[in-house]
Amino acid sequence: MDDYSAYVPNVHYELIPIKNLVSNQDYQRNLSIKHVQKAADNFDLCQINPVKVSRRDGINYVFNGQHTIEIVALVSGSRETPVWCMIYDDLIYEHEADIFANQMKYVKPLLPYEIFMANLEAGSDKHLIINSLVESYDLIITSSSIPGGICAVSTIEQIYDKYGYHTLDRTLRLCIGTWEGENHSLSANMLNGVARLINAFGDSLRDDIFKEKNGIFSVKQIIRNAKERRVGSLGYAETLLINYNKKMQTHSSLPMEKLYTHKVRTKPTDEYDEDTISIPYTPDNSEDAEEQLSLDI
Repeated sequence: MDDYSAYVPNVHYELIPIKNLVSNQDYQRNLSIKHVQKAADNFDLCQINPVKVSRRDGINYVFNGQHTIEIVALVSGSRETPVWCMIYDDLIYEHEADIFANQMKYVKPLLPYEIFMANLEAGSDKHLIINSLVESYDLIITSSSIPGGICAVSTIEQIYDKYGYHTLDRTLRLCIGTWEGENHSLSANMLNGVARLINAFGDSLRDDIFKEKNGIFSVKQIIRNAKERRVGSLGYAETLLINYNKKMQTHSSLPMEKLYTHKVRTKPTDEYDEDTISIPYTPDNSEDAEEQLSLDI
């Protein structure tokens, strides 16, 4: 019989109370209370992984899972709560540190598209709504840039989360109606730039004028002009607004300053709270302003 022991970790599993686990080794990262609280607020028992433990001199040292045990302790309200542990009996301290340092080295992270599609399969209401909206414009969500596809998956989710369903709907409608699927017209920066304008000006931004004034420019020209103003989607928003205001009477033009002092929708429903964000108007390429307003991937 073939011997496969060289490919199977020499471990065993035990349920160990959290109070009997130690995670104060020098190689451990600092505990993130914010991460623990966020995970506890969204606790899902099926997302709990076994804690990796090195048993040395009768002490259970956690070398992968210190946040897991703190999340379970917080949710359960007790450090008496047991967690499943994968126990190694033959590791030395240096080997633990090496495993900790390199445990994610060859792990392939999930792409935004892969996460989105998995959420669709899971029946997530939010992702089903977004997907249905995209398909209503005869578009599809894709992993790469193709005609009729949107690959800026994180961006459309962020717009939905930050500004709401109706802003995402109008953003798609304006981009499609203005450039009719031209290459890069549904890029992350373009979508975010249009969403910024909609959020800042609401109904004062007229769709027909937006399409007329911006439709005469190619997407490539808008990209060039946006990059000359500042990096990221704020440069796109400024460029689109400048085009919109061209040859407009003063009382009809939209003030650039309003891009920097606006209300942000914080719930993707018809009923939402509003947080007022006031940011000084800085027409130069201020990195600070971009960081405060950035929605880019």
